[in-house]
Amino acid sequence: MDGKNRDDITPGLKVAIVLKKDQRTGAKTEGVVKDLLTKSKFHPHGIKVRLEDGQVGRVAEILE
Repeated sequence: MDGKNRDDITPGLKVAIVLKKDQRTGAKTEGVVKDLLTKSKFHPHGIKVRLEDGQVGRVAEILE
């Protein structure tokens, strides 16, 4: 799954996100979702989340 639908993402899910500083390169950072920050049901660039380690980015891929 690609992480563009909010319903697919829940806290505790392992995901790969693209951080703001990595948007140009598309480098992915793996982690576990702590909070969902995007309120809308769908976002074309991915739902914005906060990982348990505090990093914030848009979900590029759902890993589990």
